[in-house]
Amino acid sequence: MKVAFATQDLKRVDAHFGWAKNISIYELDESGHNFIETVSFDGDLQEDGDEDKLGPKIEAVKDCAILYVAAIGGSGAARVVARNIHPIKVSQPEAIDDLLNKLRDMLKGNPPPFIRKAMAKGKERIFDLEG
Repeated sequence: MKVAFATQDLKRVDAHFGWAKNISIYELDESGHNFIETVSFDGDLQEDGDEDKLGPKIEAVKDCAILYVAAIGGSGAARVVARNIHPIKVSQPEAIDDLLNKLRDMLKGNPPPFIRKAMAKGKERIFDLEG
C-alpha cells in the first residue's frame, strides 16, 4: 500500500497538510518499504482559508491509503477521507523511517481494522458467491 507523509524537512512528519512544502510517498508491505516520490509545493502555504490549495495535495495523495500529518483541518480531513485515505495525526514531529517501521511491524502482526481496510485500497475485491 502507498503511504504519504506531510513534511517540511523531508525526514519527519512535521507539517500541517495544508501548509506542507512536501509530501513524500512510500510503498509499504510486510517486508519493508520503498520510496516512490516527493511532491513539492510552493507559493503561500499559510493558513488563509483558501481551500483551492488543497486540490493539488489531495491529487498527490489520491493513490495512498494512509496520510501522516502533524495536523489537518476539518475540510482537508473530510476530503481525504472521502477518497478512502486514512489521515493519522502525529502529536510531535516523528521520523518518517520510524513511522514506516512501526507500520510495517503492525502489518506483520494483527493490524487494526482501519489498517486492514487501508491495505485493501486499490485492490480488486473478489467475492465467492458460489460457495
